[in-house]
Amino acid sequence: MSGALLVIGDVVTDVVARHRTPLAPATDTAAEIRTLPGGAGANVACWAARSGCADVRIVARVGTDWAAWHEERLRLAGVRPLLVRDPGAPTATVVALVDAAAERTFLTDSGAALRLGPGDWSPALLDGVAHLHLSGYLFFAATSRETARLALAAARERGVPVSADPASAGFVAEFGVDRFLAAVEGVGLLLPNADEAALLTGLADPGEAAAALSHRFPLVAVTLGASGALVAASGRIVARVAAPPARAVDSTGAGDAFTGAYLAAHLAGASPTAAAEAGCRAGAMAVTVLGGRPVAG
Repeated sequence: MSGALLVIGDVVTDVVARHRTPLAPATDTAAEIRTLPGGAGANVACWAARSGCADVRIVARVGTDWAAWHEERLRLAGVRPLLVRDPGAPTATVVALVDAAAERTFLTDSGAALRLGPGDWSPALLDGVAHLHLSGYLFFAATSRETARLALAAARERGVPVSADPASAGFVAEFGVDRFLAAVEGVGLLLPNADEAALLTGLADPGEAAAALSHRFPLVAVTLGASGALVAASGRIVARVAAPPARAVDSTGAGDAFTGAYLAAHLAGASPTAAAEAGCRAGAMAVTVLGGRPVAG
């Protein structure tokens, strides 16, 4: 399948603090701290480029404070940045607290990211695009949700396939499961993790949840962390994929890596099983480094 991958989503400045001992309230805890480029949408785009997709573009809204830095990092990763500079809000920032088990807790300031508005969208952005991916974070604010809705409608009108990821079980729960499912109606590929799939269906078993979601979405790929991934279609599991072993340092962005690699493989003509295998390889690679982006080179 020829054509570009267009990601509409979030570009974020990540402050990653890796602490090997439990947090000590009211005093110091030693940590390794880095400021890194991030954002679910941007991470997906970078991993898609890293996985062989030759034309990857991202539309997002950023503050003027970090705009030039993010544009440079995206270009270096092989992604074409189509960033809208917001003079009234800072670039989104996430503080990621990563413990000794590589599990992370996020403190999120959405900043300019969820101010991506209908005026920032044009159907012309789909010119030359073979696939549209929507970051789930867009659906959690009225302005960006309307933009995502317009993009989804335009893509369907043009016959461009659309994927989406729920992004955050916490935000989905706050927003409402039914509202979220209604907002992503028409998406052809849904890419939740196990917690998100359970929340969206009320089913604790990932296989049952994936199968249930595939009655609503033509294709569903559920990530299971170190246990790999499941792919479901038409109410049944069509693939169970194992994840390669990895020494986890930071699980931030592992799901984004899966999504980016999955989409790159899909655009190259891979089967859902092969695409999920590519996604699991990328996810295993992602957890070995700090932050959510692939290492250059």
